[in-house]
Amino acid sequence: MIAEIITIGDEILIGQIVDSNSAFIAKELNLIGISVYQITSVQDDKDHILTALKEASERADVVILTGGLGPTKDDVTKYTFTEYFDDKLVLNEAVLKHVEELFEKYKKTPISDLNREQAMVPSKAKVLHNKNGTAPGMWMEQGKKVFISLPGVPYEMKALMEEEVIPGLQEKYDRPFIYHKTILTSGEGESAIANRLAGFEDELPSHIKLAYLPGLGRVRLRLSGKGEDEEELIKSVEKQVEGLYELLGDIISEEQEEDEKIAVQISKLLTERKLFLSAAESCTGGALSAAFTTHPGASSCFKGGLVSYATQAKQEILHVPKELIEKYSVVSAEVAEAMAKNAKKMFKTDYALSTTGNAGPTKGDSDAEVGTVFVGLATPEKTYSKKFIFGNSRDHVVKQSVQKAFEMILKEITSEDRS
Repeated sequence: MIAEIITIGDEILIGQIVDSNSAFIAKELNLIGISVYQITSVQDDKDHILTALKEASERADVVILTGGLGPTKDDVTKYTFTEYFDDKLVLNEAVLKHVEELFEKYKKTPISDLNREQAMVPSKAKVLHNKNGTAPGMWMEQGKKVFISLPGVPYEMKALMEEEVIPGLQEKYDRPFIYHKTILTSGEGESAIANRLAGFEDELPSHIKLAYLPGLGRVRLRLSGKGEDEEELIKSVEKQVEGLYELLGDIISEEQEEDEKIAVQISKLLTERKLFLSAAESCTGGALSAAFTTHPGASSCFKGGLVSYATQAKQEILHVPKELIEKYSVVSAEVAEAMAKNAKKMFKTDYALSTTGNAGPTKGDSDAEVGTVFVGLATPEKTYSKKFIFGNSRDHVVKQSVQKAFEMILKEITSEDRS
């Protein structure tokens, strides 16, 4: 089963927004055995959309469009969709009633003719109820192929995918099973790992593929298999995982659920153990706390964070001794450890992370070179820190600091399982 995704909107092509919809749709399709072979972005232009539909229909079994379904005049997807299938628009009473109810409940203003237009749908389409918005999804079939048009608003699209599209595709098609296994490594780069795995890759069965996914300080290795028998597929992929351990056991840090973020792993482990984390940040400016609390469930293990950006804040709020800063500098192991230790005490947590460094472009309150960062960690038994040099890109320094902080606490938590 092959799918293609077409995202529609000038805002994507000019870089005003990031196309997160395609990533979500592709992941959901993959989970039910449908492989996405191409993603195309086009303008809100009839000719461009028609061309994209025609080309996608020649390659794919399932074509999903997202975007261009709003009430404004530049949203042309519905009309183009109708023209492609040589259809006409008709009033759908259920959609009109839903739009009117939304306006009555949330807008408190009379419904406009433009909003009533949302209830006009192609006569041949199966309407997908959009409980979160006024633009319905549309499902059209042409022979054995399915064409689906979804609104571009992410939360509207996601609900339709989960509640309408995925169940509909599962009912319509027999699909192969797809199984992924992701192994995390640290300590070696992508090219070095590829050299070690050259023979391994040559001997992989044809239904299993290996992908390298380099990230900040780590390389993920993803084995992906596709087959008709789920049990046999899982066995064959797991056998290859054993081969990875034989070849890379010295640098494998853990196995990971597909696309699971390190912050989510930490959150799960802390929650399971009924432990709590806090943070004291300087050079990361709140990025560490933000990265952790972005994910649902963080409140069960994260008590809070403090951004003590200025030296004065470190002294007056975190109670880092002035003498310590004067002796060792604000960017130092000693200050990082004091920050972590005092944050742990202030928030009454089991663990606390701290960051202090020079993210650039100037040195600030320290003579340490730009890119120098100290990450501190206070645990129930000890407090320590590590020094890193991340270069002179401010954004890179912040991201690497957060990543290394997470790696430090993850290693600390999981070491309890190995002891």
